[in-house]
Amino acid sequence: MTHLAKLTFKTVDRSTKRDPIIARRDKLVAGLKEQKLVHAAATKKQDHRAERHKWMTNDMGERVLVKTHRTVRPWFFAQDSGWYVQCRYGARVIAADGTNNAVFVKSLDEVAGVLDAFLNAAAAGELDGAITKVAERQPRIKPGAAKAAANA
Repeated sequence: MTHLAKLTFKTVDRSTKRDPIIARRDKLVAGLKEQKLVHAAATKKQDHRAERHKWMTNDMGERVLVKTHRTVRPWFFAQDSGWYVQCRYGARVIAADGTNNAVFVKSLDEVAGVLDAFLNAAAAGELDGAITKVAERQPRIKPGAAKAAANA
């Protein structure tokens, strides 16, 4: 008896597709967790820097992996004698309630509560519709095409 005869063989097609809604939700949750770290650094009056790895060429011409830091931009800012908190997906701002794009709070300490609320809402799937709307690519309209469509 051979060694392979003891094994059970089957033919299977591996499914590598991931639900895009779940993938977007996970991306937003990761961004919100990072913003909580940004808020913690802001309360200490520091910048939050995230470590990333980057391939660079050194003096001898070799490609080496280098650790660098990037500053993470906060999703909250001071204005109108208070703080505005926005929820972002990539570079785009999400209209979390459907119409407004920011939450206003009186102090920097209250920003953490808003970030927690966004995090819980994203994890529960409450922001899936808003994320899908923002994630869809808008068709670019060329300046001359708008005139041509209006004249036609």
